Amino acid sequence: MEACSRGKAKSREGVVVSNKMDKTVVVLVERLVQHAKYKKHLRRRKKLKAHDEQNRCGIGDRVLISETRPLSRDKRWAVRAILEKAV
Repeated sequence: MEACSRGKAKSREGVVVSNKMDKTVVVLVERLVQHAKYKKHLRRRKKLKAHDEQNRCGIGDRVLISETRPLSRDKRWAVRAILEKAV
């Protein structure tokens, strides 16, 4: 039997919009998609909850998050790096 190989974890870049929870931050991730018929570029936004073990993230920080195993009911991402601190 072959060993189970996991794929590469997804990673996203976003801005922290809330850090009121303990060890959790809410990250707003923006992406551009093209409309299938009209070819117009649309901005899609998604708020994702991410695990922040040391509570280091502040509101406005630009962070890199990556996919992980389910940590709670709606937390499936973890903060990997703080790319830019808020001013």
